[in-house]
Amino acid sequence: MGQVVSHFNGGPAETSSLPVRRVAGFFSLSLLMNPSDFDYLKVIGKGSFGKVLLARHRKYGGYYAVKVLQKQMIVKRKEQRHVMVERSVLLKGLEHPFLVGLHFSFQTPNRLYLVLDYVNGGELFYHLQREGSFSEPRAAFYAAEMAMALGYLHSLDIVYRDLKPENILLDSEGHVMLTDFGLCKEGVTIRGIMHTFCGTPEYLAPEVLRGHPYGPAVDWWGLGTVLFEMLHGLPPFYNQSKAEMFENILNAPLQLHSATSEAARSLLEGLLERHVYKRLGGSQDLVS
Repeated sequence: MGQVVSHFNGGPAETSSLPVRRVAGFFSLSLLMNPSDFDYLKVIGKGSFGKVLLARHRKYGGYYAVKVLQKQMIVKRKEQRHVMVERSVLLKGLEHPFLVGLHFSFQTPNRLYLVLDYVNGGELFYHLQREGSFSEPRAAFYAAEMAMALGYLHSLDIVYRDLKPENILLDSEGHVMLTDFGLCKEGVTIRGIMHTFCGTPEYLAPEVLRGHPYGPAVDWWGLGTVLFEMLHGLPPFYNQSKAEMFENILNAPLQLHSATSEAARSLLEGLLERHVYKRLGGSQDLVS
């Protein structure tokens, strides 16, 4: 964080549930959970093979975001690996203030349930759409918290790989919380490499587009794209044509507003450096 800040001034449940370390104190580790333990208040999100519901625990109170996944759709879309990766990362007991945490997971014959923190400030994407862009101090605040979350994941040898405004939530006090760990890769050290082409087009790092082996530095490129978007209103190399956008990511010069401060300019140029080992965080993790 210091380096970032310094640049700115269903049916019956099966027989078990899986509580994790970040569990509310009133829940016993042996407690069995099932869908009927919750009152489901409204749908707060939808995905390709499930939905997210705002729910309240009937006995103890407390509000949660319950992610309900259809097993049949997961298998049909061959998404088993992504779902298991997300659950695996959550089950590590992510005790970090800027990461959405898992309280319980359980299943019925047809559905998987992940009982998560309810984060009620909305997606960063929503706030950007409504306001267009943010001031430098506000963008720096969010970027510093994102950097801390990414650094924590990297310390666990996890690469996030999908930083974008839709995956960044704000809590009631305006703090960042990263969510959706389906594209995470586990077991990757600072010198480790990956080969899978994955992510969201606007935020892909050049080394991913080139099909080169890549490492945790892709997350610092992602931080640069989100920081740029917070300050400018669009990702740095955006184009409606995906082919042209990819060409821009690989070759176009970084264009910053004339009003961009020298501090912000330095940080953006460092994060959006195409040469991995020259990139901020490329040879040594940005947050340790």
